[in-house]
Amino acid sequence: MVGIKDVARRAGVSIGTVSNVVNRPHVVSAATRMRVLSVIEELGYVRDESARQLRAGRSRIMALLVLDLGNPFFVDLARGAEQAAHEAGLNVITCNSGQRVATEASYLSMLAEQRVRGVLLSPVETSSDRLRTFSRSGIPYVFVDRKVPPEEASSVSVDDVAGGELAARHLLETGHTSIAFVNGPAILAQCRDREAGVRSALERTGVSLSVLESAALDVSSGRDAGSRLLGMSPRPTAVFCANDLLALGVLQTMVGAGVRVPEEMAIVGYDDIEFAGAAAVPLTSVRQPAKRLGHTAAELLIAETSGAEAPEHQQVVFRPELVVRASTRTNR
Repeated sequence: MVGIKDVARRAGVSIGTVSNVVNRPHVVSAATRMRVLSVIEELGYVRDESARQLRAGRSRIMALLVLDLGNPFFVDLARGAEQAAHEAGLNVITCNSGQRVATEASYLSMLAEQRVRGVLLSPVETSSDRLRTFSRSGIPYVFVDRKVPPEEASSVSVDDVAGGELAARHLLETGHTSIAFVNGPAILAQCRDREAGVRSALERTGVSLSVLESAALDVSSGRDAGSRLLGMSPRPTAVFCANDLLALGVLQTMVGAGVRVPEEMAIVGYDDIEFAGAAAVPLTSVRQPAKRLGHTAAELLIAETSGAEAPEHQQVVFRPELVVRASTRTNR
């Protein structure tokens, strides 16, 4: 690897002069600056940013660890985080755990070794040995798409219990008396909260609820849930899914089986990703402000890592919004 000493030797200048050309070019004469830049290009020299950051005592890199980059919700969340980071002159590296505990643990270990500035965490679990081990590294972190007590850490989330209630009440208002809820893995707090919201809305209504748990929050799992719904007798007339990917999978199965949506099966999703409104039957969905989640979480992390004294932890909770489209009825 070409080092700063090699550039200085070839250009016939001091190491300090090369450093000035790279970091403070305005203090170097034009002729010397051009000679050094020519050598840098000739040798292919690249500044050792990690060494510079080590000397400065603070990295310019934040990390974002999410559950599933195959889900457009997390892509939008990452865009929001990147925007806030770039506004502060920082960069973001994004890591995808794929909802796998071992992968999450591996990434946390790597991020601790690399001494990143801080981490935006959307973990499989908010309380685990992995996070307790990572916290001992001294690297600040903010939970995103998760709600935790302020005394533990800052967090930015959506009220998923309220989101579940919105979906269930909408189906009640449109006249459904037999509802299914297609959930994701119970280990995920969002899934538990959305189910709690559904149960709260249906309490004391006499409406029957069937819960189908899926191994993952993806389209394939939604298709599988759709097949299970087709085999139920009597079949529910409406289904609420824990995210839009599950809902799209259910919709695909229903359309393929000739089940009319919403006449024979109303479908509600969660997240309101771009594909929800573009589906063959546009999906009613509970909207989360994904970009705002990422942007706000990044701002909190930047604030906690920018000064001599970190501000107190904050707990920011956004309210979800129901977006009604063609996949649910207005009247029954």
